[in-house]
Amino acid sequence: MTTYEVPGAVVREHEVTVPLHWADPDAGTITVFARELVARDRRDDDLPLLLFLQGGPGGKSPRPTRGGWVARALRDFRVVLLDQRGTGRSTRVTGRSISRFADPAAAARHLLAFRADSIVADAEHLRRTVYGGRRWTTLGQSYGGFVTMTYLSQAPEGLERCLVTGGLPGLHADAREVYRRTWPRVAEKTRRFHARYPDDAVRLAAVADRLDAAPVMLPDGDRLTVRRLQTLGHALGTQSGAEELHWLVDEALDDDGEPADGFLDEVARRTSYWDGPLYVALHESIYASGPGATAWAAEAERTPEFDGGVRPLPFTGEMVFPWMFDEIASLRAFGPAARALAEVEHFPALHDPARLAANDVPVDAAVYFDDMYVDAGLSLETAAAVGNVRAWVTNEFEHDGLRTGDVLDRLLTLRDR
Repeated sequence: MTTYEVPGAVVREHEVTVPLHWADPDAGTITVFARELVARDRRDDDLPLLLFLQGGPGGKSPRPTRGGWVARALRDFRVVLLDQRGTGRSTRVTGRSISRFADPAAAARHLLAFRADSIVADAEHLRRTVYGGRRWTTLGQSYGGFVTMTYLSQAPEGLERCLVTGGLPGLHADAREVYRRTWPRVAEKTRRFHARYPDDAVRLAAVADRLDAAPVMLPDGDRLTVRRLQTLGHALGTQSGAEELHWLVDEALDDDGEPADGFLDEVARRTSYWDGPLYVALHESIYASGPGATAWAAEAERTPEFDGGVRPLPFTGEMVFPWMFDEIASLRAFGPAARALAEVEHFPALHDPARLAANDVPVDAAVYFDDMYVDAGLSLETAAAVGNVRAWVTNEFEHDGLRTGDVLDRLLTLRDR
């Protein structure tokens, strides 16, 4: 076990070996990595455990720096930062590794091993083998809340309490219903952006017209298309996203009307997915539980108001589209697997409605009323359907309220009010 210090905390690193497919232990193994943090002045204290379930899918745990929600958590807990399987130091899934599958169906089956049900099984193995079976509190951000509902369905005996920030999923909503609800919110966020920064609409139109006129290449060799430009709207669901997008568009063009090098570099960084291809490859499958193919649900629910020829230029949100696996270099190797995954007709169930209805583990959830990514209506339906859930509905924060506000502190004290 490796131990070292970072500012304000002592870090211990843990690695465990787990089955690739928990239902088929003979199908090979992978490594799952977790980083445990404890405050320097409490390193020998018998503190409760808090497991952080990262957003995503396909996101590694945060790397600890000074301040933020981790510092608040360290006042009361040993914090366990799990790199979910396939990410970070947990046997990463990369373009090279997925390319080893000649059969797209086999590659899709491989990707299915990286969903919430397997993440929960990994966490339980870690809890039993490294932490002696002690129950822990979980903190699920965004997709981490989806994992939380699976955890409560599969192994509630491992949980002391669950905290969820912007991540109560619809228990019965398929991917198409999710996008029917979130597309209008993306449209409204876009409308507000253009109303606040009308000059940006002019600049964006000029950039889009230039992209249509002749190829413009990003620093990594990809061609920047209008539809890829539109995906910059992903930022509009965060607290400072509109301002960040404004400052990016503000310097989009050089004096000669060509896209500026700095602008192209930042667009590439925001839209390349080199550090998280699983986010795109797995995205629609997080809504799949039981029968029914996802079948490119975001594309199916997209309406003409989001076409790239519309002005002011409409943005898209965190939606995933089939063209991304052709136009984005980091995703091309995933294309056959992603297309096969979109055609899967039956997925392992992620939720047990009866068990969730009878749940007695305390669940405290922040529901962001204007959340662009996770529909608040579906979240509140889930809060009503799951036992022992207390929901705090707020419009003070966007989806990243855990990172930008005092959300954790308020959730920890919610039951004291």
